[in-house]
Amino acid sequence: MADYPVPIPGLVIRYAYLWKREADRGQIEGQKHRPCVVVLCVEEVDGEKIVTVAPITHSPPPNPEQAIAMTPATRRRLGLDEEKNWIMATEVNSFYWPGPDLTPTPTGEYAYGELPAVVFEALIKKIVAAGSKLAEVPRTE
Repeated sequence: MADYPVPIPGLVIRYAYLWKREADRGQIEGQKHRPCVVVLCVEEVDGEKIVTVAPITHSPPPNPEQAIAMTPATRRRLGLDEEKNWIMATEVNSFYWPGPDLTPTPTGEYAYGELPAVVFEALIKKIVAAGSKLAEVPRTE
């Protein structure tokens, strides 16, 4: 059995993220494994955990208010590449932990590390600000 980390808020994992636009086209699998930030973990009565993640992407957001730009220092600390990255705050996936779409990072771990608290807090503020415009794709696999 894999050694999965505890899915705490702020943890950056590698996950096959399913974008809302992909789900709207009928896709049920994410096309790419990418870093994603755990924004919430809820334990159900039966002990199962439901985790909600926000994606990290190289694509600049259409509106800077929709994302958090990651600094070079944070990218290096997490072991991400040197290209610019943004954490999208306008859509999330929710899934049962750990789920089949969680995959190891290039170093073989299931997490890159944790975001700095100030970055995570800024992300949560943007997610809350998105309010009813937040696109959630629940994944039940």
